[in-house]
Amino acid sequence: MPEPLLQVRALDAGYGDFQALFGVSLTVQPGQVVAVIGANGAGKSTLLQSIAGLIRSRRDAIVFAGEPVGDLPAHVRLARGIALVPEGRRLFPSLSVEENLVIGGQLRRPGPWTLDRILELFPALAERRALPSTSLSGGQQQMVAIGRALMSNPKLLLCDEISLGLAPIVVRDIYVRLPAIVREGQSLVIVEQDIARALDAADQAYCLQEGRVALAGAAAALTRESISAAYFGVS
Repeated sequence: MPEPLLQVRALDAGYGDFQALFGVSLTVQPGQVVAVIGANGAGKSTLLQSIAGLIRSRRDAIVFAGEPVGDLPAHVRLARGIALVPEGRRLFPSLSVEENLVIGGQLRRPGPWTLDRILELFPALAERRALPSTSLSGGQQQMVAIGRALMSNPKLLLCDEISLGLAPIVVRDIYVRLPAIVREGQSLVIVEQDIARALDAADQAYCLQEGRVALAGAAAALTRESISAAYFGVS
């Protein structure tokens, strides 16, 4: 087996006095898509924020490309190749679609993703590149958020709730493009409440329940019964 791209090792994390994660461990191999599922409040977003550096942890709790990074700030992790697509998209409302995308490439990391490649991946954005980001539909804004993260040419793309608030046809349109991203060398961690969609896209899956890993395994091998038990914490 190749060296894992990402290892999360017995991660404890939270906000102030509130602890959201308890000893969470997770592994992402190069070129792999990993789904993280679980109910609201299970700790999914906290996990992604910890990996991205928005929440600090002990140094060896997160190992990326063979180096411990758990105590490094978010901008350093971004420069090393970890990019987050945040829940709610968080575009810059005063900037156009193109400006939002270009701002993601300020680090000038080498790699395949350029503005032209992003517009090729999401043709709907090419037609609207000069428009304010606030004029787009929710699905188009999600495409901008993904494109902005890809513009940094990350090794690891973290996607927090891709389908939140979007129509099923829009979600399908976004998910069908994920294989093209993986083919360019990115690994993905997808946090998602749409279990069927997440498992269909993923190689490996982890289910969080009250801040702990309740189930882990190959996505295709997980049964509906085991997922339901882990998701709701029933035996």
